Amino acid sequence: MMFLTIISKNGDFVFKMLTMTAIYPFTAVVGQERMKRALVLNAVNPRIGGVLIRGERGTAKSTAARALAALLPTVETFSDCRFGCDPNRPATWCTECREKSNNGDQRKVEMLPTPFVNLPVSATEDRVVGTLDIEKAIQKGERHFEPGVLADANRGLLYIDEVNLLDDHVVDLLLDSAAMGMNIVEREGISFSHPSRFILVGTMNPEEGDLRPQLLDRFALSVDIRGIQDTHERVLIMERHLAYEEDPESFREQWLPKEQELSKQITQARKLLPNVQYSSKNMVDIAKLSTSLQVDGHRSDLVILKTARAHAAFESRKAITGRDISLAAELAYPHRIKRGPFQQSEISAEELSEKIEELAGGSADGESEVGEGSEQSGTEVGENGDKKKQS
Repeated sequence: MMFLTIISKNGDFVFKMLTMTAIYPFTAVVGQERMKRALVLNAVNPRIGGVLIRGERGTAKSTAARALAALLPTVETFSDCRFGCDPNRPATWCTECREKSNNGDQRKVEMLPTPFVNLPVSATEDRVVGTLDIEKAIQKGERHFEPGVLADANRGLLYIDEVNLLDDHVVDLLLDSAAMGMNIVEREGISFSHPSRFILVGTMNPEEGDLRPQLLDRFALSVDIRGIQDTHERVLIMERHLAYEEDPESFREQWLPKEQELSKQITQARKLLPNVQYSSKNMVDIAKLSTSLQVDGHRSDLVILKTARAHAAFESRKAITGRDISLAAELAYPHRIKRGPFQQSEISAEELSEKIEELAGGSADGESEVGEGSEQSGTEVGENGDKKKQS
């Protein structure tokens, strides 16, 4: 498995393709079902908008993020494209690919592993968005663009550890790009654009400081995790970790059937997603839920609809249900619901589940393990979680 990794060299950051040792299997992670659900649903529909994982040290946050990238299918791209453009989506091509197409160039296509990009907390704005060489443009009349993190992460997974320690302006740039799906760089009347669609995963330890509320809201989903208290599961974690340390390749081979099954399920869900149906009643239920919980803004409503559709697709269903909405709400609300001035600033997962169950008429069924499915029906066709509805 090949991954894109950032390494430091002479104070600057350069990208290199490195062959990694066997990645710890995603399906071997013990517990933390809510975190795994949030990651898998973002893999099904990267347009959801990313996930923020908050928790204490040693709770498999970074392990799960890296393991998810290993599950994602290969991507088709032009062999000479620096930005991983999708040959089947001309509307999203970079400036260079559009120019080559207009010139009638014959181009080869190849399949590449899904990129995994690890962003260091010291990354600067130029390192993230890329840079235009103004001097070369003025002197030689040539447009030269040096790709940044957003280019390398296109159609892959962008992982930010300790996102709360990253400069707020850089976080804002990343979230803007994740929402737009395009990175546009303009300097001195010269512009360059390229696609920047990626699964954004941020992790942080709240003990080291929090993100500003404006940035918190920009993360579509949020999960608060704690160390597992069940004795049997803690022993299981130790047994699996020791087995992985002793022989990573053999351990991964042992879990390969489950990994392949989950990867296939994600691929099938991606294909089914555009056909997943939702009704006006579903949207009314979501709006009422947000209003009842006094959630600010409208971003959460859209996130819940997209996430509910991804969950239905993951369970091979063509319509969303109240259960899909409830499970999506558990991931969309934790960082958006405020408490009184003398109480903790955010509602706990347990309290939120109780409120959702009460408001949704008991439709919340608790945790949904990755791979669990149900067959239910619904109506109305939607596209990408934000189009087409009928009364």
